Parts: sequence; C-alpha cells; structure tokens
Amino acid sequence: MTVPRNVPAMASLLASPVVELRQYTLKPGRRETLIDIFDRRFIDGQEDAGITIIGQFRDFDRPDMFVWLRGFDDMEARKEALTAFYDGPVWTAHRDAANATMIDSDDVLLLKPAWPAAGFDLSGSLRDALPADGKPSADNHLTGIVVIQIHHLRPDAEADFAGDFETDVVPILTAAGGRLLGAFITEHAENSFPRLPVRLGENVFIAVTGFDSLEAHGRHEAALAASPRWQLFWQAADMTRPTETLRLSPTSQSLLR
Repeated sequence: MTVPRNVPAMASLLASPVVELRQYTLKPGRRETLIDIFDRRFIDGQEDAGITIIGQFRDFDRPDMFVWLRGFDDMEARKEALTAFYDGPVWTAHRDAANATMIDSDDVLLLKPAWPAAGFDLSGSLRDALPADGKPSADNHLTGIVVIQIHHLRPDAEADFAGDFETDVVPILTAAGGRLLGAFITEHAENSFPRLPVRLGENVFIAVTGFDSLEAHGRHEAALAASPRWQLFWQAADMTRPTETLRLSPTSQSLLR
C-alpha cells in the first residue's frame, strides 16, 4: 500500500517568512518532463537542505510555463539552504535534464508575508504517493485551482496597501467564495544567494486564493464585479501597471492546493 510522502517539519509549514515565487518559461512540450523531474527528484532534495517546497503548478493559460513557490526561515537560512542544495548531489545529478527543458528561469519574486498571519498555513497538507512503477502520477483528479494575482505598486506603498487589503478587501473576497491562502509583499533585502537572480526594483502585493474549480473561480469573479465596495477599492488603488493573474493547477505533489 502506498502512503503520502513526508512533508517538512511543522514549524516550517505554518509560515515561511521568506518566499520565492518562481515562473519558468519552458521549451514547447517540455512541461510534463520538468514536472516529473521536479516532483520525483527535487522536492526531497531541497527539503533535506532546509527548504520548504510550498507548491508547484501548471499554468492554465500558458502551456509552457511552470510556476512554483518555496520558502525559507530567513534570508541567512535561504543562503545556507540554497548553497547546500545547489552544491549537493541531487542537483548535480539532475540539473542537466532539468535545464534542458527551460528557456528562462530568472523570473523570480522575493517575498514576505503582508501581515503577521498572511503566510501559508500548510498544516495538515499531504502530498499524494508517487506511483511505484516509476511513471509520472496522473493529476487528472485534482480539480482545485490556485490563483495568484500580482499587483504592481509605487515604491514604499506595499505596507499601506496590505493594511487596506486586509481590512477592506479580504471580507469581500471571502464573502464571494474565495479562500485567501496567503498574501505577500516584496522582500527588499539583498539577494542572499546571487547565483540565482531575483527581480530587483519590484514593489508588489501578491494575493494567493484557492477555488474548487475554474467554474467556481468564474462565479467568484462575477460576484466581485458586481460589488460596489470591490470596485471602489480598485478604482482608488494607484497601480504602476496592470495586475498579473496566474490561474494554476497544482501537481499531485503540491502542498498548496
């Protein structure tokens, strides 16, 4: 009988004070190859190094994009954990196969929770068992989706925007059927592992929301569009460019669903 795979220590699951949102552009048709390598090889290797693998996803709207999230206890812990993994045997053994699927892996936002309770709560989350036959697991049964919205703000506006979002927007979002999974703002600390670049000069607020299906997300969007309070909030928001919306399907090994 197969059992769910192990997950990181509970202390790491309740919140990651430092989070990376990583978006990879892949060569056409290579996403399933990377997901198989990632889910079979890179989860355990990274978590053994002290990294929390929060979630990994197919993008519904961009067939050659792979999106994932990982977390760290702080910036120094990030440096130590990334050094251990990228200098270690797992990455060395499988990096060529992984890199062969990619066009670009440098679209990375460095984030921190937008308010004290805004980090991911992954307590009770389990990964599905991997098939014993060595074949990739079928993810067809996973109907839930995760939506990430990236709001681009003016410099130094993240804290005020986050406070207003928590007070004014979260109740509307929840009433319309959304599950707020986490909310984050830019972590402006110096990149503690410069071997992997991050997007510098960003000022973002990111909301991560869960839904049971694409249809449920569509109903949620319709309800928000009909809410005068929702419309007033966004009319007053001073964005520097349009919001990015990622509609994501978790892989079977994603903790965040």
